Amino acid sequence: MKVIVLGAGIIGTSSAWFLKKAGHDVTVLERQPGAAQETSFANGCQISVSHAEPWANPAAPMKVLKWLGKEDAPLLFRLRPELLQWVWGLSFLRECTPARTAYNIRQIVAISEYSRQTLQAVRADTGIDYDCLTQGILHFYTDRKDFQESLPAAKLMRDLGCQRDSIDADEVVRIEPALAGIRDKIVGGDFTASDESGDIYKFTSGLATKAAEAGVDFRFSTTVTRLLTEGTGSAAKITGVEIIDAEGRHKVLHADAYVMAMGSFSVPLLKPLGVNLMIYPGKGYSATYRITDPDAAPTVSLTDDGYKLVVSRLGDRLRVAGTCELNGYTRELNTTRCQAITRRTRELFPHACDYDNPTYWTGLRPLTPSNVPYIGKSKISNLYLNTGHGTLGWTMGAGSGRAIADIVSGLQPDVDFAFTGMNTASPGRILQPA
Repeated sequence: MKVIVLGAGIIGTSSAWFLKKAGHDVTVLERQPGAAQETSFANGCQISVSHAEPWANPAAPMKVLKWLGKEDAPLLFRLRPELLQWVWGLSFLRECTPARTAYNIRQIVAISEYSRQTLQAVRADTGIDYDCLTQGILHFYTDRKDFQESLPAAKLMRDLGCQRDSIDADEVVRIEPALAGIRDKIVGGDFTASDESGDIYKFTSGLATKAAEAGVDFRFSTTVTRLLTEGTGSAAKITGVEIIDAEGRHKVLHADAYVMAMGSFSVPLLKPLGVNLMIYPGKGYSATYRITDPDAAPTVSLTDDGYKLVVSRLGDRLRVAGTCELNGYTRELNTTRCQAITRRTRELFPHACDYDNPTYWTGLRPLTPSNVPYIGKSKISNLYLNTGHGTLGWTMGAGSGRAIADIVSGLQPDVDFAFTGMNTASPGRILQPA
């Protein structure tokens, strides 16, 4: 089949790679001049199956209320006169029950573990260099209540096959000596040795190059203006994609199947077709610092639970990312939130980096209320969804691309996950490590 993939972030590029390997004729449309230049450009760089607990959990409502109006809060709702934000917020609250949280964790762990194994296979197959470290992810806590509340989720993940081990403060510092300076503040942690980290931009752009060499047609600097349809109900289908190409010309491109992988921007493009996705953009921040003292910088990828920050070492750079601001599609930098990241990083590793010359960045994470993405079929017969991966696009990227390629090809993916528009067997079963 001829397949058009919309979007060239980690999700779209992975989809294109696996669709091509399945024998399809693949074209990728991307408004930026290259792959991975929006949300996949400078995130926290963790492959974090262990970070499967969704933002929506029983403790979240009180935390959100506590953080309202605080410019440096880890999760900041800027209330807007916008229907989608309010409906999304109510859906978020519904996902905060213990039963829904447990179900969502099962889905997230399943696709994330599958994706990590898929990424490892792609890495071996392609040899892409992306500053990969396979030293695990260490999650540390500085609030005893938060640590105690994390224990049931950690146990559930172990039951599902993700070996997230709860540990004491001494073990946290033994695993990552760079945290010794705040040993008196750490109350505990958990460690997942099988988790990884690496530069998502390097990987995605490298995979796009490999895919292009294999015959995928990447059309960069191309803006998708609308999807054309015919028919109604179950007979509805996409007949073409209207675009403005790199030379500014209006064109219509045709294919047999279409894969939507445009993250937060999937919503406005699909809404006129009656495909209403519960996705809201969550503006995430990152800061990248040049490491000046390698011995003082961490080598294990970290999650600082109290500040909702993740830390990854990328060669001679330290990437620190996190926080989430729900404020529409704006991407301007908030100085207060940027400074909060640098202030916390300096507290953790005071002598490790050049903190006077950081590179700040924001990206719009496509958040579903449950943190479970849309992967699968839409109600339009030849339109497929691969979007809504929220804060875990890098973690889920390779596996999501592999799964959607199977679905477009009429196959059942090798992971039991709640695929959109499809019946699944026993939710919670995951692909076990080989």
